[in-house]
Amino acid sequence: MGSVSNQEFTGVCKADEDEGPSAEEDSQSFHGVGVCKWFNVRMGFGFLSMTNREGVPLDEAVDVFVHQSKLHMEGFRSLKEGEAVEFTFKKSSKGLESQQVTGPEGNNCVGSERRPKGKNIQKRRSKGDRCYNCGGLDHHAKECKLPPQPKKCHFCQSIEHMVANCQIKAQQSSPGSQGNPSSLKEEEEEHSHPALLTETSD
Repeated sequence: MGSVSNQEFTGVCKADEDEGPSAEEDSQSFHGVGVCKWFNVRMGFGFLSMTNREGVPLDEAVDVFVHQSKLHMEGFRSLKEGEAVEFTFKKSSKGLESQQVTGPEGNNCVGSERRPKGKNIQKRRSKGDRCYNCGGLDHHAKECKLPPQPKKCHFCQSIEHMVANCQIKAQQSSPGSQGNPSSLKEEEEEHSHPALLTETSD
């Protein structure tokens, strides 16, 4: 399934045998007709099987390399195995390479129904990843649209300290502690209310 050398290609067409390859011909574009031999949708390349060159049928089909960037179509670019194509191509040090590939009569290529399989961004982010800047789950810090936010404790969300100095976390993790952030906040509020009442009574 590899590419064909210039010698193999020139042996197919009698006109080439008589003239032999030249520097001018190497930079020249040719027109071919054929079908997609195979195409790897994940890697974005494959080979065309050329059956007609410059309107002359070939005795044997010739392989021509094709890259997805050369396909004339909308959206995800690929080829379906056996799909009829027309194309321009050139000779290179690696063999024959397509320059522009279309469907018959210059129409868009049909393309393969297959799509590359792989991990998408949504699956990667569903594992609990979040933005370190704003805490959002739908993006990461480098994509955050907010300006840099003040750093805060990951445990209680306070901006007064970091998680290493969090008293609430320390109390919860100590043996015999049954407290949780909400009950501890209530205790703090109870201690602060008497002070408020004395101020108002004055």
